[in-house]
Amino acid sequence: MNGKGKGQAGPQAGQSAPAPERRGRGRPQLRSDDETRALIYEAARREFSERGFAAANIADVACRAGVSTKTLYRLIPTKLALFEGMVTDRVDRFVSIVNLGACDGRNIAAALEAALLSCAELILDGEVIALQRIILAESDKFPDIAETFYEKAMQRTVAALANWLGVQQRRGRIVLDDAETAAGMLLGMLVFKPQRDVMFGHKPPPARSEIEARARACAALFLSGCAVPADQTSKQSGDA
Repeated sequence: MNGKGKGQAGPQAGQSAPAPERRGRGRPQLRSDDETRALIYEAARREFSERGFAAANIADVACRAGVSTKTLYRLIPTKLALFEGMVTDRVDRFVSIVNLGACDGRNIAAALEAALLSCAELILDGEVIALQRIILAESDKFPDIAETFYEKAMQRTVAALANWLGVQQRRGRIVLDDAETAAGMLLGMLVFKPQRDVMFGHKPPPARSEIEARARACAALFLSGCAVPADQTSKQSGDA
C-alpha cells in the first residue's frame, strides 16, 4: 500500500474544512401569539356552541385550533378565560366595523343600513344563537358565563350602536332624546323576532338576503321617526 488513498480522504492542501452548519434552538415560531389566540378563539367558539360550557373540552379546542394543549394553557390559563376571550374577540371585530361605519361619508340611510346589517350578522349568527341557548340552560351552574356574555357581548353591542347614533346626532343628521335607549329599541326591532324563531326551533338562521331586507326596513322606519325636520336642516352645524 502506498498511502495515496489516505491522502484523498481529507481536504486538499491549503483548504480549510467547511464549518459545521449551525442549527437554531428549537422549532422556529411560525406565527405570533396574537395569531395563535385568534385561531384558539375561533375553535373555542365552535366547541362552546356545539357542546356547551360544561362539556367543552380544552384538549379538543387545542386540536381544532391546531396547537398543543400546553400552548393553549400558556396563552389562556382557564376555561372561563377562554370563554371570555372568545366573546370579547368576536365583539371587538364587530365594534371596529360599526365604528368605521360611523366615520365614512355615506348618506345616513345607507350608513344606518350598514350598521344594522353588522349588528344583525353578529346577533343572528347560528353559532351565536346556539351559544345563547346553551348559556341560558347552564347559567344556574355557571353564572359567570351568563354575566360575561351579558357584559362583553350584549351590553357592548348596544353601546356600539348607541355610540354610532350619537355620532350621527352630533353631525346633525338625526334627533334623539337618548341614544342608548334608541339603540335598544332599534336592536329589538331588528333582531327580536328572527332570533326567537331560531332559538325556539321554528326557523333556521335567516339568510343574508333576509337580514339585508330587514336592516333596510328597520333603517327606513327608524329614520322616519327621528329624521331632522326639513325646516331645521339648514340650521344644523354639519359634521361634528
